Amino acid sequence: MSSAAAKKVRPKYLNLRALLFEIRQSVPAWVSILHRISGALLVFPFAAWLLYMLDHSLGSEQAFQEVADYLRLPLVKLGMLLFIWAFSHHLCAGIRFLVLDLNRGIELAPARRSAVAVLVASLALTAFF
Repeated sequence: MSSAAAKKVRPKYLNLRALLFEIRQSVPAWVSILHRISGALLVFPFAAWLLYMLDHSLGSEQAFQEVADYLRLPLVKLGMLLFIWAFSHHLCAGIRFLVLDLNRGIELAPARRSAVAVLVASLALTAFF
């Protein structure tokens, strides 16, 4: 191997801007990425937040009313909407991945259709709830 070939600098796409805007990801890739993000959101911030609100609301009738008033704030409603989306997307994508593990729909066209179906179903479930 020549030294010129060994010193060839390859581009590295390690920054967020390149991952989001320069590298074109396929729909199944976005579903997989969003599945991981939604799972992480469900575990840490949302589980702790919901358990805290449940614990506080079960303390007394006044505490329940405080939580009910808290849930009426616009930013909290947005957070709950994000929680509902994370749950519905994680559920739909998880079912898709279980079906893929059974070697169903692993060809390119059915995989893309199922990925689009996951995105549509998760947004529809979010709008429904």
